[in-house]
Amino acid sequence: QVKYESQRKVLRTLASRLEELGIDAQKPGGLCCPLQPVVPSPIINGYRNKSTFSVNRGPDGNPKTVGLYVGTGRGRNIVCVKANHVENIPSKHKQVAQCYEEFICRSPLDSCILFHEGGHWRELVVRTTSCGHTMAIITFHPQQLGQEALDTQKALLKEFFTCGPGAVCALTSLYFQESTMTRCSHEQSPYQLLHGAPHIFEELLGLKFRISPDAFFQVNTAGAQVLYQAVGELCQATGDTVLLDICCGTGTIGLSLANRVSKVIGVEVVEKAIEDAEWNAAFNGISNCEFHSGKAEAVLPQLLASWEDARPLVAVVNPSRAGLHYRVVRAIRNCRSIRRLLYISCKPEGEAMRNFLELCCPPNPKKKLAGEPFTPVLAIPFDMFPHTVHCELVLLFTR
Repeated sequence: QVKYESQRKVLRTLASRLEELGIDAQKPGGLCCPLQPVVPSPIINGYRNKSTFSVNRGPDGNPKTVGLYVGTGRGRNIVCVKANHVENIPSKHKQVAQCYEEFICRSPLDSCILFHEGGHWRELVVRTTSCGHTMAIITFHPQQLGQEALDTQKALLKEFFTCGPGAVCALTSLYFQESTMTRCSHEQSPYQLLHGAPHIFEELLGLKFRISPDAFFQVNTAGAQVLYQAVGELCQATGDTVLLDICCGTGTIGLSLANRVSKVIGVEVVEKAIEDAEWNAAFNGISNCEFHSGKAEAVLPQLLASWEDARPLVAVVNPSRAGLHYRVVRAIRNCRSIRRLLYISCKPEGEAMRNFLELCCPPNPKKKLAGEPFTPVLAIPFDMFPHTVHCELVLLFTR
């Protein structure tokens, strides 16, 4: 009920904001469009296929505690607590986190809590799949260490997880990334494979997907199957439809719908994810897909500016919490062929709200927004994040 009410609030806010723009958007209950009940997750406990663990001081003062943050920076009361009690994290992730903590506690090198204070050991990312694969990615701040010292640490890490106490984790892949920033892409600092296979694999809706260290994949695999099935129905795709999959990640949405449409066009900023998408298409024998690597705001305007294909064009967007760049929204608005748009948002009350208004507002020559506005017609929340207040909201727009 809490999740449902939070989504009602989003739709009421959108209706109110559209009214301010002179658009009659009020529907029963003050919503901008009908809201369906929350679709439950097939799995409630241990559903996460990806967990990120920080390294910081624990409640007992241990500066090498591996876990999750509690507290706020403003309150200056942040501590790192172990994740053993957290029900949405699977036991395998907790096991890898515990082993990583054991390793860094043995290490003479300090943890890196604040960059300017030195230290080296930073966060751990664990990814697992229903196929039994486990990938661990360890972030390390090199500070002033030379290459020989770095090689020593990598060798010790590999030995610990292959021959030492960490072998119990049975890692499929062990990656190491040298990073001087909180987040670093593969292009900025390559992921270094220390042990095992370069990829892990997942099965979804009868297809097999290859996953790289930094590729996006829905965090709830069982929930993603339910979500993508609904997306397929909402697209109302026919045999001559072209599906535009924006922020496509490893291609999961487009590939799962490829047999319903004539063509899939995917756009994704993470280059390795596009490599995964192309591999996934080839491996699954899907030949009607093409994928474009680059920022959507750079790729999409060029792609749609000269669009002359007479086939129906349906767009699906699944951006990060930061939402879509304005140039992406403008390209969609100005492409007359797009009459149906599905916006999948993990944080609809955030930057996505800006996108909703940009999609629905009247044409604005000053902002080069000439296309006919969209109208929200249906919203469906999916409980992709049990044990939290968050939902994934699918909002259908038409024009």
